[in-house]
Amino acid sequence: MSTVELLCLGEPMLEFNQTSQDPQGRPLFLQGHGGDTSNAAIAAARAGARVGYITAIGCDAPGDSFMKLWAEEGVDTSTVLRDPEAPTAIYFVSHGPDGHQFTFYRTGSAISRMVPGDVPVDAFRPARILHLSGISQAISSTACDTCFRAIEVAKAAGVKVSYDTNLRKALWPVQRAAAIMHAAIAQADIVLPSMDDATELTGLKDPDAIADFYLKLAPLVLLKLGKDGSMVATRDGRTRIPGQKVKAVDATGAGDTFAGNFLARTLAGDTPEDAARYANAAAALATTGYGAVAPMPRPDAVRAMLAKG
Repeated sequence: MSTVELLCLGEPMLEFNQTSQDPQGRPLFLQGHGGDTSNAAIAAARAGARVGYITAIGCDAPGDSFMKLWAEEGVDTSTVLRDPEAPTAIYFVSHGPDGHQFTFYRTGSAISRMVPGDVPVDAFRPARILHLSGISQAISSTACDTCFRAIEVAKAAGVKVSYDTNLRKALWPVQRAAAIMHAAIAQADIVLPSMDDATELTGLKDPDAIADFYLKLAPLVLLKLGKDGSMVATRDGRTRIPGQKVKAVDATGAGDTFAGNFLARTLAGDTPEDAARYANAAAALATTGYGAVAPMPRPDAVRAMLAKG
């Protein structure tokens, strides 16, 4: 763990993404990997950051698949726990006129059984940023407590905290989600809400009003605006970063790709505005293929898009 600069904490999930139908009209699914903070970790690693992952997975085939994936992507797994008594979570993605829809099977998963004592305190000493999300806190009460413990350890070690809302209303009521997320964000240095999440969590609909709300809690706000790009907001000012036009087929993991690339470029020394421009392009490219991980771009593709203007 001595070289890890970005630690991500949360829930990995084996993914089955509907890509087409067979001649009888039955859906065909592509197996892949998902889970928001795992996606962000891989996106950051592809962008050149030194990344470690904190989680628990089962001693099962999906867990083995993740260990292989992280090894291939250069994500440090020395803080991954294997639970012989609990499974690795899975989910299905289908696509319709209203966008992508999710069906989750995560109850009793290994990560949902994590407790605050599982936080690997020593791993935080060399780190510079801890990244976690609303999903990391929503999956169980003990996982929620584990996230707060990780934030506490990070702050004590001088490690910055990054928080992505990633609201999932199927996991918890919006009022509870808002209370817990905003308590966590009040201890964060970087917050990455999407426009849809922020509208639900705050009741606000204007991007500037949302930025004002979150700037009272955290000093740097990256408001994700989907195809319209993003807003970078600090207490000194704000900048709209326009989106990149692509032929999108699947938005699964786009927000996570944005988060991972933004954090990687921040660690590399970019300004928030430059990091957001890079992350916008990476997120746009990630929507041009199916699945959360497979279409995540490498730096050459991102820089080629940015060079086109």
